Amino acid sequence: MKRIIFSIFLLHSFVFAEVVNVAVAANVSYAIDTLIEQFHKEHPDTKVQVTLGSSGKLTAQIKHHAPYDVFMSANMSYPEALYKEGLTLSKPHIYAQGSLVLFSVKKRDFSQDASIIRTKAIRRVAMANPKTAPYGKATQEFLDNTKLYNTIKGKLIFGESIGQTISYSITAADMGFIAASALHSPKMAQFHKGENFIELDSTLYTPISQGIVLLKNATNNKGAQLFYEFILSTQAKEIFRAYGYSVQ
Repeated sequence: MKRIIFSIFLLHSFVFAEVVNVAVAANVSYAIDTLIEQFHKEHPDTKVQVTLGSSGKLTAQIKHHAPYDVFMSANMSYPEALYKEGLTLSKPHIYAQGSLVLFSVKKRDFSQDASIIRTKAIRRVAMANPKTAPYGKATQEFLDNTKLYNTIKGKLIFGESIGQTISYSITAADMGFIAASALHSPKMAQFHKGENFIELDSTLYTPISQGIVLLKNATNNKGAQLFYEFILSTQAKEIFRAYGYSVQ
């Protein structure tokens, strides 16, 4: 009898548990587990499934009817485009603002600031693809505004997302332009400001206002609405701050 009751309980939980499919920009990969953990404390019966990728590629998937309920982009332009095409249930809202750092696994003399990438010692520089990743677009703006691009364009290797760019920065490049939030990963705790990275002047690139939108696929998904509201909540803002983002 106990076994039967337990089986009925499990079946009841399975039937009524909601699943939320969230498309998440790669730079948020370091914070998303903590965000979901906090969300589950309040909504234990809602399962959140995450797909990570570049904002451009995730947007293309959404336009081709990928079954996502919520989209957390690395900038506002992609969710705004989806909103204009009538693919969302809400207007895009900013959930956090990201920033760029210049990073090196090896300790460097940053007295030249970002101009260090011009030196012969730096042979490969990683950056995200500006066509598919907002952090790549911001990096391109920075390189153009500092007149560095034409000097170092032959050194550049491109990641399709900021996550891939971080990987290249660690393994294949001498330096890389990465999201400041990445430095809050436990794997990156060994690296130090002024030795392994410097923050870049945010006036030299368009602020990376990261946008969230509720998608049409979530029309009858209460859990998706709850997760969307949570990401804009005070609790989520505290988590984003802890991972190196700015929030309003």
